[in-house]
Amino acid sequence: MTAPEPDRASAAQAFYSRWAPGYDRLATHAPGVRRLRTALVDVLDPAPGDTVVDIGCGTGATLPYLRDRVGSEGTVVGVDFAPGALIRARARIDRAGWENVIVCRGDGTRLPLRDADAVAASFLMGMLPDPAAAVENWLSTLDPDRIALLDLARSYRLPGRVINPLFRLAVRASSPPGTAAHHGESPTGVLDRRVAAAHRTMLGACAETNHETRLGGFVYLSAGRR
Repeated sequence: MTAPEPDRASAAQAFYSRWAPGYDRLATHAPGVRRLRTALVDVLDPAPGDTVVDIGCGTGATLPYLRDRVGSEGTVVGVDFAPGALIRARARIDRAGWENVIVCRGDGTRLPLRDADAVAASFLMGMLPDPAAAVENWLSTLDPDRIALLDLARSYRLPGRVINPLFRLAVRASSPPGTAAHHGESPTGVLDRRVAAAHRTMLGACAETNHETRLGGFVYLSAGRR
């Protein structure tokens, strides 16, 4: 599995930590985002008592939705590599008083965990250097029964396709500095390629699958049971 170069990994951690407050507002209050997180958890379908891992949990915006489904007898574990994001995730947990929700610092390509009933990841695949290999690793290391991915990428259908130029600007603004120069292609091209690879790998590894697009084709939601 390809890991990010140390300097680029450190720069990415600093970038996402610095922007954690703004990202937290978007992740929690952006139009339609609550419906998307609900949809993610619905297709994942965790049961009461399950152990669910939220990979790339960021500031913890999906944790409440997962905790509602597993109940007080289940466990929710969030993993993220940005210290600034984890500070906000832990504050969210403390405010809610959850004793069965924890977050830890970790790399999505080298998880510090073993075993889970279900795995979720939202808006993460574009950040991983080799997302297809990461998904394969999650499936082999955590051995979950269910997995669900929620991501943004360019739209290839109307009406979303006409808004792609604005989407490209948003992706460029939210990408770590030097992304285009490092990869030799636009940040949006990197995002599209990584999201497609991750979702294709996940769907190919599961016996029962579901895939849909939302919000004019910009949102990709895939889930599977093994």
